Amino acid sequence: MELRLLIVEDDRLLAEAVSDYFAGKGWKSRTVYNGEDAVEKAVNGSWNMILLDVMLPGRDGFSICRKIREQTDTPVFFITARVMEEDELKGYAVGADDYITKPFSLPVLYAKVMAMTGRVRGSSISDLIVKGDVAVNVRTRRATVQGAECPLAPKEYELLLLFLKNPNRTFTRDQLLIRLWGYDFEGNERVVDNHIKKLRKALAGSKCRIHTVRNTGYRMEVSV
Repeated sequence: MELRLLIVEDDRLLAEAVSDYFAGKGWKSRTVYNGEDAVEKAVNGSWNMILLDVMLPGRDGFSICRKIREQTDTPVFFITARVMEEDELKGYAVGADDYITKPFSLPVLYAKVMAMTGRVRGSSISDLIVKGDVAVNVRTRRATVQGAECPLAPKEYELLLLFLKNPNRTFTRDQLLIRLWGYDFEGNERVVDNHIKKLRKALAGSKCRIHTVRNTGYRMEVSV
């Protein structure tokens, strides 16, 4: 199966570098350099991934992503030179799957893209995972809580999916860091606590509760 990448980026040298790298991995890519052409190319093509710059001539990445989400669930990674919290939250709200901050490593970008497209293409597991009144569609990466759609940032989604697949299992903070952030993550365990706090807020009132295991980590319990 041919993998296809749409690059929406006005920095031609950067776009060329990304395109060449992915071509070397067997991908076929197309580059759009302005916001006006991006939506048409995004919705009228069959893409496995869209890399979308936030600041573009003609139209910004947020409005482009919003229009894309009206017609397709193709994964979208924002590429940006800055990530302020309000911009990050706005990006997730309009449907972005992740942020890549400039300057970035091409191998790391490729690894993130492959991880995402691998999940979207699916495997032998069912598309729908349900525990109590919480459900996750692993194909569309959308979650519902008590029947209502629950927008989640990528790391909260990954945490929820991990807990739903492993109810009543305790994960240490180190295990969660390695599984979700990788061995080379340079932050500390507080990042896990912060994302758990956000996920708990999203699950408030549901039958799925994340418990703190003292001096260890976290466990999800599902009430009947």
